[in-house]
Order: sequence, then C-alpha cells, then structure tokens
Amino acid sequence: MQDMTEPIFDIAVIGGGMAGASVAAELAPHARVVLIERESQPGYHTTGRSAAIAVPTYGPAPIRALTRASDAFFHNPPAGFSDHPLFSPRHIVMVAREDQIAELDALVEEVGDRASLQRLDAAELKAACPLLRDGYGAAGLLDTTGNDIDVASLHQGYLRGLKAAGGEVRTRTEVAGLMRDGDSWRVETSTGPIHAHIVVNAAGAWAGVVGAMAGAEDIGLIPKRRTATVIAAPDGTEVHALPMTIDIDEQFYLKPDAGRLLISPADETPDVPGDVQPEELDVAICVDRIETAFEIQVRRIENKWAGLRSFVADKSPVAGFSDRTPGFYWLAGQGGYGIQSAPALARFAAAQVLGRDVPADILDQGLEVSDLAPARLATA
Repeated sequence: MQDMTEPIFDIAVIGGGMAGASVAAELAPHARVVLIERESQPGYHTTGRSAAIAVPTYGPAPIRALTRASDAFFHNPPAGFSDHPLFSPRHIVMVAREDQIAELDALVEEVGDRASLQRLDAAELKAACPLLRDGYGAAGLLDTTGNDIDVASLHQGYLRGLKAAGGEVRTRTEVAGLMRDGDSWRVETSTGPIHAHIVVNAAGAWAGVVGAMAGAEDIGLIPKRRTATVIAAPDGTEVHALPMTIDIDEQFYLKPDAGRLLISPADETPDVPGDVQPEELDVAICVDRIETAFEIQVRRIENKWAGLRSFVADKSPVAGFSDRTPGFYWLAGQGGYGIQSAPALARFAAAQVLGRDVPADILDQGLEVSDLAPARLATA
C-alpha cells in the first residue's frame, strides 16, 4: 500500500548512463520522470569508458539503422544542447589480411548500398594507415563518414535537458527491489521507496538483475568485458590525421586519442556486473596484436581500463515492454554501439513508453519494431 507522503512519478528510469539519460530526457517534456542512478555520478561505468566513435558500418543491421537515424541529431543537436560539436570527422579503415578477404567481402555484401565504403588494395591501405606493417594488410575498406563523439557533452546535454523539463535525478540510489502496487510500481531503493506507473530498465550491465527483480522475462543478457589502453605514438607520427583502424574480424582497433593512441584487443569476455578492471593477460594480448599489425613498439602503457558491454544473443538492443510484467520496459543490450545509436534509440523507446508511434524517420532506415522487441529472444 502506497504511503501518500511518498512521491509518485509517471516514469522511473533505472540507470543514469547514456541509455537512461537519453530516454529520460526524451520523456521528461511529456511526463513526470525520475532517473535513478546507483553511483555518485551518472555515466560512471560503460558510458564513461567508451571508445567515443561512431562507425556507421559497425554492428548488426538494427544498430546500423539506428546509427543512421541518429546522424541528424549529432550534426544538428537542439539549441543549447551542447557548447561543443558532438561530432568530429574521423575516417574509419577496416583492415584484412590475405586470409580474411572473405570476411571483408561478406561485410561489403551485408551493408549493401546504404554504406559509403571504398575498397582499398594493399598499397591504398598502407597509404591510408601509414602505421600498418608492410605486407600485413592485403585489402581494406575506407569509410569517410565516421566521427569521433564528444561523449561527455552528449551525456551532459541529455541530463541538462531532463532537469530543464522538470525531471529529477537521484544519485547514490541503488534499486533493491521492484514490486507491483496496484497499477503502478513500488521501487525499493537505498534512499527510500519510489512509486511510478512505468519502470524503464536502462541499467546497463545490471539490466538482467533489474529484470529478475521485476519478474520479467530472461532476455539472456551477458555483460562482456572490453579492455582499452593508451600508448604513445611513434615519434614523428601525425596522430590527428590517422584513421581509426579496425581488424575486419574485430580482433583489435587503434584510434587517435588526444595526441596518443587508444588501442584495444576488442575482447568480449563474459563477466558479472561490477566495476571491472583490466586483466594483465588482456593487456598483453592487446599489445601483441597491435605490434603484429603496426610499426609500433609499445614501451609503456600510459593508461588502461576496462568496461562492460552487454549483449543478448543477436547483439541487437532490446527495446520494448515486457510480455510478462505490465508497465516494465526493457532498454538494454546496446553492446558496444550504445553511444552512436543513442539519439534514435531514445526517441524509439520514448515513443513506445508514451504509447505513441515510433518516429517514421527511424523506421525509414529499414528498422522493424520487432527487431528490438523482447519477444524475439524467446526463439533467438
């Protein structure tokens, strides 16, 4: 039974990372919204540890559609959203050894006419990526539509928009339980109960835990650790002019980062929700792969970290109301694509939560509502 002195909201969004902040900001002009974050600051975990780049050809088809639908927002955000551009052009190069040519061809066929990809022979690949070792890459793909993302400005823009529209942000508030209370939810938290008609589960690596609290279906969400390190570039390298270079099988990537090089083994090691730290073995694997592919000798690791990217079986996001639990909306499983697809996915989710049609410009990219629905995972 609800205590009438306890606040009641239209919508409680659990998780203050990019997914939660963006959907809360989209919802706040139309409903009374509270954003619940367990840490002292929103975005402490995966959002704050992103590689910060938009790769239009990255990920499964639904992600590519959401990325295309997000492009206009990044290039022209609402007035006052950010004092800085959200996008800075960054070429993307995908490199294939001779034994990986089939994978390169398969990607070209899969992305089809919607992508602006240029095929590179070995000489063109070396010219595009001067740090590549001679003879390493047999062919490649150049995408000139990639961009570095100002993740902090994007995240803070959403949080400001949420607050400006009257939404509340509650930090240091950990969800301990969820139960139905009549036609609404009672959210038990470390700072007291919160009542809301609808709960949006945007808890990132903890989304499976939150779903279980609510008695929702198991979507098979698996948090996976991703390692990144920062190293110095070789002397004389014009770092700012380098592309982001990705192995066609996603065994490594390298990108410029504030005058240094951010490198990763692109690992996806199953883990448990938490404040994950890099494993020394993963750092060593990263260094070995980078030194094998590039004319780089890693003498010192300047910085290293790990984050959790959460996936379901088909690696596409889960966005939709639970088929088992009323008033419970899944917004989870963004994997490593959550930043570049956030603007469109937030509008998609907000429309569904508010009982409205999904915006046509999103569906026009070839996305089907069923592509993201929780129900698809029953037979995935």
